[in-house]
Amino acid sequence: MASASSRTSHRRSLRKRRALVVTAAAVAAGVGAGVLVMNANAGAVDLYHQVLPAKDGWAASGSGTTGGAKADAAHTFTVSTRAQLVKALGSQTDTTPRIIKIKGTIDANTNDSGKKLTCADYASGTGYSLSAYLKAFDPATYGKKAPSGTQETARKAAADKQKKNIVFRVPSNTTIVGVPGTKAGITGGSLQVSNVKNVIIRNLTFADTQDCFPQWDPTDGSSGKWNSNYDSVTLRGATNVWADHNTFTDAPTFDKTEKTYFGRKYQVHDGALDITNGSDLVTVERNQFLNHDKTMLIGSSDTDSTGKLRVTIHHNVWKGIVQRAPLARIGQIHLYNNVYETTTVNGYAPKYSIDSRAKAQVVAERNVWKLPAGAKVAKLLSGDGTGSIAGKGNLVNGTETDLVAAYNSANSKKIKTTVNWTPTLTAGLQTSVKNLLTDLTNLTGTSAAGAGLLS
Repeated sequence: MASASSRTSHRRSLRKRRALVVTAAAVAAGVGAGVLVMNANAGAVDLYHQVLPAKDGWAASGSGTTGGAKADAAHTFTVSTRAQLVKALGSQTDTTPRIIKIKGTIDANTNDSGKKLTCADYASGTGYSLSAYLKAFDPATYGKKAPSGTQETARKAAADKQKKNIVFRVPSNTTIVGVPGTKAGITGGSLQVSNVKNVIIRNLTFADTQDCFPQWDPTDGSSGKWNSNYDSVTLRGATNVWADHNTFTDAPTFDKTEKTYFGRKYQVHDGALDITNGSDLVTVERNQFLNHDKTMLIGSSDTDSTGKLRVTIHHNVWKGIVQRAPLARIGQIHLYNNVYETTTVNGYAPKYSIDSRAKAQVVAERNVWKLPAGAKVAKLLSGDGTGSIAGKGNLVNGTETDLVAAYNSANSKKIKTTVNWTPTLTAGLQTSVKNLLTDLTNLTGTSAAGAGLLS
């Protein structure tokens, strides 16, 4: 049970973020439906009109992040099916503020009539089959050159059919929120926030985003790899985005259940939440990242946009995560008050938590790691010798630990310990984190992390 001082600290934190709960009498007065809250700089608003509080991470920069808070009734939607979601999103070029309430779980692999679609449905008519693909590109006979020819063309055609069905393109000035108490979320789909701005994504579970048609790349590494597309949420060239109280998971299709071809795991999952291609001013808070391999990529390459990729990641839970929590390139990234449970879960064996490379400027402070017996602190970090990680107050099994010193003592490519910036947008930063693991994983109340907790 959390201490009295911890509970008091959280009450103060919540007051700063949402100020107070307004009584049901306000509903009768016509303010709005549902539980109402008071934002620091606004009047009483319901869950769907809430905006990012002041100083809550990089997404509070500039004009802040308000999503669709100004939406009128004609642009406020409640959706329960894939077809309804597509219609509510409208054109990606339409910047009219909109609020989309997702009620229940939307299966992205369904057609406009709601019929379930399988990988075989997408492949139908393209000429693709996995068995033919494996025969065509077996390294023993095809060699290690990039796949081309009839089966690769067919694979691309099948992949295009799936892409058109499961990718949801989000326009600027949009809020997407899960309706409380409905197990709201998207299964098998990919929200793409591409070259737009001012987007809010909250209270949703993103599950099992699968690529039916991974590509074999024999040139990827020494032994080749199966590479898939489709992150559960993708930010590309996006600005001012707030992702809050969501859950990301591969469940129920865990990687350990996939077969091995050409000596490599047939990987159908890509990223959980990737932030790339010059995306900027992003706050990722109070989410759960569960049962996943390559979880969060910041920066698409070592030459991604300098001066952008400014991201705040706080009060998230990472459990059953193999790597990239996050992998950071180039940008100014602030990680605080996150919890990392580094045990093997459902076959997902941790490699590292944070990777700083390509001159990334990471500040990681007052985070908590729970390590199993025998695990080495030196393996919590990774890097290429050009990235930096500064910060203090990080706990490993309850003891304050210098993570960079532990890593550098065991590796030749050293992580730098100085950065060229100082975080100032730090709303809710807790300096005492001894109870953080319990508080974030208690699965009740808005002080915890994950979907289904907002009301």
